Amino acid sequence: MPWLRSSPQCLSLSPGQRECERTAFSFYCAVRQQLPVWLLEEMRSMEVFCWDNGSPRAFLPSEALLYAIVHDHRDYARYLLNRFSVSALRAPSCSFCCCPGSGAPHLNVAVRYNRVAVLSMVMEALKDCDGPPGKRGEYLDGCGGCVHAADAGKTAVQLAVELSHPDCLLQLLVHGARPDGLEVALQRLVSCVVSERQAAQRCLDFLLLFLSKPPPLPWLRDEPQRWQGVLGDSVFSWLCGLAPSPLLLQALRCLAQSGSHCITSLPDFLQPHS
Repeated sequence: MPWLRSSPQCLSLSPGQRECERTAFSFYCAVRQQLPVWLLEEMRSMEVFCWDNGSPRAFLPSEALLYAIVHDHRDYARYLLNRFSVSALRAPSCSFCCCPGSGAPHLNVAVRYNRVAVLSMVMEALKDCDGPPGKRGEYLDGCGGCVHAADAGKTAVQLAVELSHPDCLLQLLVHGARPDGLEVALQRLVSCVVSERQAAQRCLDFLLLFLSKPPPLPWLRDEPQRWQGVLGDSVFSWLCGLAPSPLLLQALRCLAQSGSHCITSLPDFLQPHS
């Protein structure tokens, strides 16, 4: 069961811990079975417990949201985000992760499982994020999750590029996430199998839309013919710092700032293609 781990130092569990593991697993299964929201909330607040620092406690909304994301329980995710707002996006407690101080993994989990609809709900909830300026950006660009996980040290944007999940990537970029991962996107495009190439191409295109200035990539000039064939002359020249960004890209960039629907609803011949 994801995130629910006993301490490796504990060779035997107390009766209380065993009971918590049993009820926690029943809650996980209930979310997986897409049971009604009212029943899940009744279970979460009254019937199921997890073990935390030597005593049982009820599951937090942020922990329940992780289960809802994994199993694509959209109604439950919507309820949690509407009812608890950004508090449902806080980092889970130590009972969900063996690494104290780990960040909130909700964005990375949504991207890994390609939960575009739930990710869109999370983005809307983040609009209500209180705190000092930049707090929302810190959350979007944070490397959430356990350091032992496969996603350790990666932002949600970087993970979306690596997994070629363009719809998730567009959601993140439209809502202000930093457009990192251009080098990975380029390498992914030329190394992926044919069946994944369209998704990898769209990820690259979306990154280009939100890059005001490309990072220095001197290795592009080492194989100009290869990369000109992949990117086209105008985009290749822009990425090498030899020309301004193409006019079509500038126009699409302005359109993209209005929302992801403005890009995805364009006819195919106007979709961004490098």
